[in-house]
Amino acid sequence: MLLRTILAATAAVTALLVPATAAHAEPTTAAATTSSTADATGLAAAGANPVIVVGGLIGISIAYEPIAARLRADGYRVSIYQLPNLGFGDIRESARALSSYVDQVRAVTGAAKVDLVTHSEGGLVSRWYVKFLGGADKVDRYVSLGSPQQGTYVANIVNFLGLGSCAGIVACQQMSIGSGFLADLNAGDDTPGTVRWTTVRTWQDELVRPVDNAALADGASNVLVQAWCPLRIVGHLGLVLDGTTYSVVRQVLAGATIRPNCFAV
Repeated sequence: MLLRTILAATAAVTALLVPATAAHAEPTTAAATTSSTADATGLAAAGANPVIVVGGLIGISIAYEPIAARLRADGYRVSIYQLPNLGFGDIRESARALSSYVDQVRAVTGAAKVDLVTHSEGGLVSRWYVKFLGGADKVDRYVSLGSPQQGTYVANIVNFLGLGSCAGIVACQQMSIGSGFLADLNAGDDTPGTVRWTTVRTWQDELVRPVDNAALADGASNVLVQAWCPLRIVGHLGLVLDGTTYSVVRQVLAGATIRPNCFAV
């Protein structure tokens, strides 16, 4: 059992650290790439906030196209924000770049506020933007999918494996449990402003451990997929592909009561 645990942790750390083959550092998918009106099955009300999908570590834009396509089918104006340098750098710098990107989207769409649907590290980038960079006045809804809000021991275990302090990757250091970055981010109210905060987590998350570290404390709606759908198996990357998870995103953005659809595909 111990060997299995160590091997699983090693695999998770490898996934966390190995760079992707594609590495376009600038935000991709222009803010104008949107669906302006809902189709017959769309949920988006006229004038709904534009939605920015904020990717995670090593998250190239194309990886988030499936969830972006679902959002477009529901009538939302959607763009994808790829973290600078694929998220390996300082999360605070990524948040500053996100701030500029949000302003671009607002300028192009004419919207006062945006909704953020975030994955993994993207949830921390977005929270830093909201808390410290003026995003509280520009973001209406925030949804995180598998974001290590309180850190993850998968990052800490890199030291145990003899790879040094996260092999020198700044974002990995910042996502480690007990990091100074997380202490600053979570000090005081961890859900500031009038933003409507929602987190989604899954028991099968390989990279956010313990799983409950993907939840927020102060007034957020924290959704554990398996609390509603015990037989649903969803991994860390699967959160952006899973139908049940998307049903939560859909309900949150529409301002509906959260009732995950366990049979969604």
